[in-house]
Amino acid sequence: QEQVVESGGGLVEAGGSLRLSCVASPRSLSIADMAWFRQAPGKEREFVARINWISGSTNYADDVKGRFTISKNNAKNTVFLDMKSLEPEDTAIYYCNARPLCGRESWGQGTQVTVSS
Repeated sequence: QEQVVESGGGLVEAGGSLRLSCVASPRSLSIADMAWFRQAPGKEREFVARINWISGSTNYADDVKGRFTISKNNAKNTVFLDMKSLEPEDTAIYYCNARPLCGRESWGQGTQVTVSS
């Protein structure tokens, strides 16, 4: 059964950095792309960044461009989100999403990121 597990959230001061990680399993899963979404209190879940598993092409939400970087390790089915210059507005639960070449997408349980002012 496909599974996605995030890690790396925490509490950081404004201007600080964090790295999130997400592992998709099983290792045999054929991934099309992986992405990060986030949901702040009282708001809907929103797209943050996506990376194509084959080409490595990326795209970002406008409000994280230049601050967040998505990257991957194909051999480990792992995607990363490096976040810098964090702002209190970045406070949210961050969710990892994996879309396979065939079948249904998978979501992780989320990891909390809190940015203090």
